[in-house]
Amino acid sequence: MSPSIRILLVDDHPLVRAGFQRFLISDDSIEIIGEADNGLSACEMYMAHHPDVVIMDLNMPAAADSDEHESSVNGGLEAIRRIISHDPNAKVLVLTATETDPFPAHVLSAGAKGFLTKRCPPNELLEAVKAIHSGEEYITEEIRLRISGGSSSAAEASLASLTRRELQIFSLIAEGKTVSQVAEEMFLSPKTVHAHRTNIFRKLGISNNSELVHLAIRHNLVQA
Repeated sequence: MSPSIRILLVDDHPLVRAGFQRFLISDDSIEIIGEADNGLSACEMYMAHHPDVVIMDLNMPAAADSDEHESSVNGGLEAIRRIISHDPNAKVLVLTATETDPFPAHVLSAGAKGFLTKRCPPNELLEAVKAIHSGEEYITEEIRLRISGGSSSAAEASLASLTRRELQIFSLIAEGKTVSQVAEEMFLSPKTVHAHRTNIFRKLGISNNSELVHLAIRHNLVQA
């Protein structure tokens, strides 16, 4: 018998997690090794258990006892960045209700190996888990077309042109972090962050952080 695929489920709705768990463990190759209801807990559980695959929601509220620093990690996107920073080989499958362009590209650039919406058929979730566990990426054809340039929005195309590091810096600035805070979090010099920010502004056709934040909100990359 082949080894089980050890899964960490991350979603802030207990009923949703229960539904996913009930379906997934109906397959003999799946084992649920833990559950988390926010990104901070997901990071802690990943460090403790190192699951084979993380199934991650994106929009999750902060834990009640989180301090200001910890609250930024509660969302799924920041949790993905933290997990990948700890383990570049981590396998994260995003399963979310949010699919507004160019969000899938942004999530994949953060390090996720797959992206599904909660409208997907149950069997597709199982297919995606097994594909990611085997070392593949899993993205639906519709989303793949959007990422590759199927969208007509100039802003979306510009966001898709950002490099992985630029997307990380874009997201941190959009969350309200200063250049110094971004530099500290990403282990870069402030001068390097300033250079990346200049490139981001140029690619997106914006001139200040306020415009960057508005763009991020408009495309559901951060919450207003």
